[in-house]
Amino acid sequence: MQFSKDILKTLAVFHLDQPEASWEDLKERLKEIAEDALQGHSEDSRGLYMELYDQMSNHLAEAASLGQFNVSQQRAIGTGQRVLKAAQDRLDGRPQGLTDIIGELSCGTPVAPFPSLSVLPPAVAQEPMTFEALSGLFLAERKGNVTASTFNSVTSNCRTLSALLGDLDIRTHTREDMTTLKAKVIEGRKPLTSNKLLGQLMTVMDWAKDNAYIPYSLANRLKIERGAESTRKPFSRDQIATVMAHANGLPVDDWKRWAISLGVLTGLRIGELYQLTQEDVRQVDGITVIDINKDENGGKTLKNDFSVRLVPLVDGAYGFSLEAFLEWVDANGGRLFKQKEHYFNRPLNDALREPLGLKAGGDLSFHSLRHSISGLMKAAVIPNAIMQAVTGHSAGNITNDLYARTQRLPVKVVHEALVKAFKG
Repeated sequence: MQFSKDILKTLAVFHLDQPEASWEDLKERLKEIAEDALQGHSEDSRGLYMELYDQMSNHLAEAASLGQFNVSQQRAIGTGQRVLKAAQDRLDGRPQGLTDIIGELSCGTPVAPFPSLSVLPPAVAQEPMTFEALSGLFLAERKGNVTASTFNSVTSNCRTLSALLGDLDIRTHTREDMTTLKAKVIEGRKPLTSNKLLGQLMTVMDWAKDNAYIPYSLANRLKIERGAESTRKPFSRDQIATVMAHANGLPVDDWKRWAISLGVLTGLRIGELYQLTQEDVRQVDGITVIDINKDENGGKTLKNDFSVRLVPLVDGAYGFSLEAFLEWVDANGGRLFKQKEHYFNRPLNDALREPLGLKAGGDLSFHSLRHSISGLMKAAVIPNAIMQAVTGHSAGNITNDLYARTQRLPVKVVHEALVKAFKG
């Protein structure tokens, strides 16, 4: 079986790439991993490790279901999944499971496996576990751990899935049940929307399996692989030039001038832009940057941990005047954009479309500026790590997301890359 590079990396971490390793060898490695999981973390790294453990657990499950392993290796996979689940519990303030496993691995006590299906009560003796009930348990655990907007989005997705699955007992679901659900999900929906729902299904089902609410999950590999790309398009370079010429002609005290400029030059999400304060515009190594941060006391929220970043401003790009911008910032204490959110988002999108003669509802919006700056950097052959540092995107693999992201790229390096991209 040819596994992906990320799965192979996870197998190597657990020494499962060594078929000659004995159970004693594998057990010692599991103990090392468990002990390492007891180390302290900062608030920022905590989220990264939580995501890392989740990815690795999924990798082990994928490998176990598709690969060929000997008895010792299968035993190590099961114990490894326990270690990763306990490591996540420890990050949530529940270290007992992790210390118990370390004790088992240290003293030679047989490591308890997950409960087998044979010891579970007969399905006929249990109340049906509907997806509605299952997602209710999932949402109860997630509440307080995610932003209100994310929680509302997840709740909406779960409500839709619950209606489509009805009274199906998830404990005894079949692959046919899942493919039937997929057919219902994609009916009348765009591929991107369908994939969000199917991804939510997989998340809840995997969570339920890991927490022993259901014995297995057959919800993987349901997503649409083709035609699921975002319908948002980037602005062309000429369109950006037209928009910036219009913005540069607006009065220096017009907030829309600077909101458009920051969108073009940084690729900020509109929610990140709206939350900016005077303190978020600062100097680092002699370069003016926009500091996108999680100031929870100030009521800020971000999409994820990767969104925290410093984005340098390039003076002169598309006629942008850094001096005039800093004068406007100095005159605006506290939040830079003081209107209510619904008086910010729509007027800003309208101001962006106006010089191009575009109507609302098309495939070009403020979010398209993120695609535009990504396209500029790609055309200038900017390395992916720098592109991700600008846009606040995850790299999508363990090595870059966990290890590389713990060390910020120097602001000077990112600034030079943006200068190159805008000159291109």
